[in-house]
Amino acid sequence: MSKLPEFVKTGEPARLIPVVADTNREQRTASVILAAMRGVYEFRQAMLRSLGIRVGKRATLHAWTEVTLVNEEKKKGNASSDDRPDGLLVLDTGKNKWMALIEAKVGNSEVGQQQLENYIKQAKQNKIDAVITITNQFVALPSHHPVKIPRKLTRGINLYHWAWTYLLTQASLLLESNEIESDDQRFLLEEVVRHLRHPASGISRFDSMNREWKEVLGKVKSNATLSKTSEEVENTVSAWHQEQRDLCLVLSRKLGRTVRLRLSKTHRTDPQKRLKDDIEDLVTNKALTCSFEIPDAAADLNVTADLATRTIVSSMRLDAPEDRKSTTARVNWLRRQLKGVSPDGMYVKAIRTGRAEDTQAKLEDVLADPDVLTTDSTDVVPKTFEIFYMVDLAGRFSGSKVFIDELEKAVPHFYEQAGQRLREWVPPPPKIKKEKSTATSTEADIDEGQKAQKSIESDV
Repeated sequence: MSKLPEFVKTGEPARLIPVVADTNREQRTASVILAAMRGVYEFRQAMLRSLGIRVGKRATLHAWTEVTLVNEEKKKGNASSDDRPDGLLVLDTGKNKWMALIEAKVGNSEVGQQQLENYIKQAKQNKIDAVITITNQFVALPSHHPVKIPRKLTRGINLYHWAWTYLLTQASLLLESNEIESDDQRFLLEEVVRHLRHPASGISRFDSMNREWKEVLGKVKSNATLSKTSEEVENTVSAWHQEQRDLCLVLSRKLGRTVRLRLSKTHRTDPQKRLKDDIEDLVTNKALTCSFEIPDAAADLNVTADLATRTIVSSMRLDAPEDRKSTTARVNWLRRQLKGVSPDGMYVKAIRTGRAEDTQAKLEDVLADPDVLTTDSTDVVPKTFEIFYMVDLAGRFSGSKVFIDELEKAVPHFYEQAGQRLREWVPPPPKIKKEKSTATSTEADIDEGQKAQKSIESDV
């Protein structure tokens, strides 16, 4: 059993089978996940890598639960449950130690700002590197956090967040990819996944938009102005950010590969900037958008929830093949990829450069006739094709749970039917140019040589 750090008064080693009260689901689930990180090398490697922490084969991970820190006990006599972190991680490389306090919540419970600020102060006082929260809330990246904390408080300390579903997805991906070398460790992680999937664990997925969702839709329908600073708009975008992450995990589990959100560099490093920009987009365009990076897919998968038309659109864009010179030939290239696709709700848009007219048609019409995307108004051939799937929810769009359910059916359906069939155009390799026949030139040289020889002989 590893020794507790000096700044820790009490703490229990994280157990896979913790002996705690049935009512204390948070402590039990936190203990299980921390013990799994201790016991399964690939799992701790994946989770800490998401924080930018490298885990070598020789590094040792220690984990404790029910942690009481010495300085807090001295200040208050006995630390209250609100002041006691749920866990402590210590990664010992032999040369350095990286440490993190853990605070976990299950069900609908969330970490409060005051509680989190207290943990940050404790971490600073004890030279702990990071604070990690684990709840059912979703974030785009572990470096983003659902609780707003003043930047000055986080100087010198890293603040991270994992959603329980994110932990579950990472464990599931490891099992599906057969990356775990040890059969015993594989069995251990399988049991952890089984525990996390059980309703009694308190882990839930994001299944409903914010309570102001219907109110925001009502304002869009009546052409009322949406305020960038209103709580209803900010909560709608925040809920959309959580759903983006959940949808990312849904796709990852269905594909058995890690699907990531496509974020700009600015949005990756500044979640507040991302929130502000997406609020601006909602207010201006009355739409919520996101994009997913799918490994080896022909293009990013783009999703738009249009609040004005109450539709959900999933789409991918492909560059048209430049070696085909006519619109029909370029459309035929795409048609070959989409044969056998269920055409209901599917469309193809041919996008042209400059002021040339774009054309659009139902996929079933494109499959029946490639000329349906040609137009008499221009001879310009399509530069890009957009393939998209539209679901018109009409009045059902305002249902906060219905919207999420329909979205999480529509996006995987589009990718299964169309997205996974698409292949990007690759220019053909260059060919060696044909030269004049060497045999012909040689024969000509011989003829010239014979003539010259006859001339010499006649002179003689």
